[in-house]
Amino acid sequence: MAEIVLITGGAASGKSAAALRLAEGFEPRVLIATAEPIDEEMRERIARHRAERGSGWRTIEEPLDAAGAIASVAGAHAAVVFDCLTVWLGNLFHRDPEIGEEAAAFRDLLAAAERSAAARLVFVTHELGLGVVPADPTTRRFRDVLGRLNRRIAARAERVIWMVCGQALTIKPLPASGLFAAGFPSGEGRA
Repeated sequence: MAEIVLITGGAASGKSAAALRLAEGFEPRVLIATAEPIDEEMRERIARHRAERGSGWRTIEEPLDAAGAIASVAGAHAAVVFDCLTVWLGNLFHRDPEIGEEAAAFRDLLAAAERSAAARLVFVTHELGLGVVPADPTTRRFRDVLGRLNRRIAARAERVIWMVCGQALTIKPLPASGLFAAGFPSGEGRA
């Protein structure tokens, strides 16, 4: 089973760059990209990300079948970066706004992550629940479903890193003297 790492944070906080750094030294390595080139701005963003990665990366573009993409590289790559859960979930929501975390796509993603033969599997995601409550029900649902998906991946991950202003803050594992050691609830329950 792979060492699973989850990197979260706000927009443009350095999540993708940190994920790439965590895969350095692993050969071969692959990036599973979930963004779809739906407009000119997104095509430019995708091109910029490709250039930042350089030639040492294999890239698989897969906007929907996350589990299939992870399974397709199992055993063939030492490091897999999945960038990102938020965009992947957005792609699913675009096609079915009623999708929930009980969907087969979620179960398959978690199972594929646990079966991955890569030495390191890094998931990138956004932390969306820190700002203004969205005005419409679909966006609130998206925020909540992503939050629960992030919690499920974090529960399986050996390491969780929160990016803030380009700085990495390790939030799992916590030091023995950390908040959870003092008996604070672990947050495993459903909010």
